[in-house]
Amino acid sequence: MVAVPASEKHELRRVLDDDGKPLPGARVPAIADATLARIFETMLLTRIIDDRMLRLSRSSPPGRLGFYLPSLGEEASHFAVAPLAATDWVFPSHREHGAWFWRGYTIQQFVDQLLGNQDDPSKGRQLPVHHAARWLNLVSISSPVGTQIPQAVGAAYAARALGKPDIAMVMFGEGATSTGEFHVGMNFAGVWKAPCVFVCRNNGWAMSTPSTAQTAARTFAAKARGYGMPGVRVDGNDLLAVWQVASEAIERARAGDGPTLIEALTYRRQSDVSDSSADDPSVHREPREADQWERRDPINRLRNYLRYRDLWSERWENELAERHHQAITTAVDAAEHKLAPATETLFDDVYEQPTWNLREQRAHLLAQPRTPSPHHRG
Repeated sequence: MVAVPASEKHELRRVLDDDGKPLPGARVPAIADATLARIFETMLLTRIIDDRMLRLSRSSPPGRLGFYLPSLGEEASHFAVAPLAATDWVFPSHREHGAWFWRGYTIQQFVDQLLGNQDDPSKGRQLPVHHAARWLNLVSISSPVGTQIPQAVGAAYAARALGKPDIAMVMFGEGATSTGEFHVGMNFAGVWKAPCVFVCRNNGWAMSTPSTAQTAARTFAAKARGYGMPGVRVDGNDLLAVWQVASEAIERARAGDGPTLIEALTYRRQSDVSDSSADDPSVHREPREADQWERRDPINRLRNYLRYRDLWSERWENELAERHHQAITTAVDAAEHKLAPATETLFDDVYEQPTWNLREQRAHLLAQPRTPSPHHRG
């Protein structure tokens, strides 16, 4: 077992030890067996698709996938969304792939978006891993750090103003706490008692910047007090603890008691992006840091807990992995044979109904000569 450093123990909520066994005296949340099994299946999918998409981004010929943002070792933190209702809103960042799959985003939709083809839900307008799924109440990811935070607060406040029971959950890395958007969002949420849950994924590094250079606060959860809301620090690699604190924050928000800031302590055990030269962890991290966190791996801990509950078998996991790999292979093959979005879709979604000048511009563009390409139409 890897000991948790003393600096990490302060008010850190845990249910499982590093080997996946309930800690003495821990209150184990009541999660249905089928739900636990589905979470494990989705966590496994998240890790497998990360590996497959990273390899695709580095494969030959180049250009098949421009880049990819992995989340190896952080998967349990994605499932703060699991206790949400389907009508609740999620404002994610770039690395909560598990949240998307949990809410119903398919492998094919995921891969189509990465390649920007004609079936990309975002119609080829976004960078890879910048998903959007309005039908799942998953708000579009944007590149600027932290912009989703005040957006989530606004959506939560609007839901309450409309008399709806919906809440908003916003997910971000600890680097986002250094932005003005974090301050504005937290401040308004506290003042308005907005039904919003803030989930800060603290993996110790914002790209190559350590947490110690991000804040002088004792913890990121401690920042909540200044905005008039509770802050909870949780072991972000402990799925049961993540479920527990997220459930409490969701219930609090829905009851009208206001927002909560959750700091999920975790670690990403690989480069920030598919091009490792952009952020090579070995340059600025202790060599043994990743090894220590690997022993606290969230999938291993949940696997061991399921084994402890007689809900896991090697055969079952192998069947899951095989099914995931086959589904990914099928999705990639299909995605690579699809055309790019039609040119005229460039003018879609600007307004609910195209205005006269947009119709005129579209007609003008479509009248221009085209260079034939096997990947484009229109």
